Amino acid sequence: MGRPVAAGLSGLALAVTILLASGAHNPAQAADCGNVASPGLDWSECSKTNIMLEGSDLQGANLAGAHFDSTDLSNANLTLANLEKATLVRAWLKNARAEAANFSRIEAYRADFSNISANGARFASAELQRAEFGGAQLTNADFQKAELGRADFDKAVLTGSNFSLANLSRAALSGATIKGPVAFGGAFMYLTRIEGLDLSTATGLEQEQINLACGDKATVLPAGLKSPENWPCPPDDKD
Repeated sequence: MGRPVAAGLSGLALAVTILLASGAHNPAQAADCGNVASPGLDWSECSKTNIMLEGSDLQGANLAGAHFDSTDLSNANLTLANLEKATLVRAWLKNARAEAANFSRIEAYRADFSNISANGARFASAELQRAEFGGAQLTNADFQKAELGRADFDKAVLTGSNFSLANLSRAALSGATIKGPVAFGGAFMYLTRIEGLDLSTATGLEQEQINLACGDKATVLPAGLKSPENWPCPPDDKD
C-alpha cells in the first residue's frame, strides 16, 4: 500500500521541481532582468537600483514593480512604459520622455522629474512627496489621489491635469502654466502655494480649499470664490 503513495509523492515532487525551475514562482525570474535596456523589454519586479540608465530607450517597456531607487533615468525614453507600483525613491528622471506612461502607485519620494515630458501620463495614487516637477510638461496628466506633499511644480505645464482627491499640502504650484481646466475636486490644499495662478477655469474648487491654500492678489479664482483675508501667506519653511 505504501508504494503507490510514495510514487505519487515522488511525481508531485518532480512537478514542483519543474515548476520552480521554470521561474513561474518568481515574476522577476520570468522577466528579462539580465537583459540590457531596450524598447518593450520586461523588467517587471526586477532590481535596478543605484545604477546609470541615463538616455536608455525603454519605450513601451514593462517596468511594473521594478526597483529604481537612486537610479539615474535622466534623458531616458519611457514613452508608453508601464511603471505601476515601481519604486523610484530619489531617482532621477530629469529630461526624460514619458508621454502616456503609467506611473500609477509608484513610490517616488524626493524623485527628480524636472523637465520631464509626461503629457497624458498617469500618476494616480502615487507617493510623490517632495518630488521635483520643475519645468515638466504635464498636460492632461492624472494625479488623482496622489500624495504630493511639498512637491514642486515651478514652471511646469499643468493644463488639463487632474488633482482630484490628491494631497497637495505645501505643494508649490506657483509659477506653473495653466491655460485651461484643471481638476481639484476633493484635493487637500493645506498651504498649497497658488500665488499668481489663473485658476478661473479650474474645476472642483471649494471655498474651504481656498481658505487653506496660499495665494495672493494676483491669484485668479473661479466665479463664486473669494480670496481669504489671511492672504498672502508667509514664506514656506523649507525644512
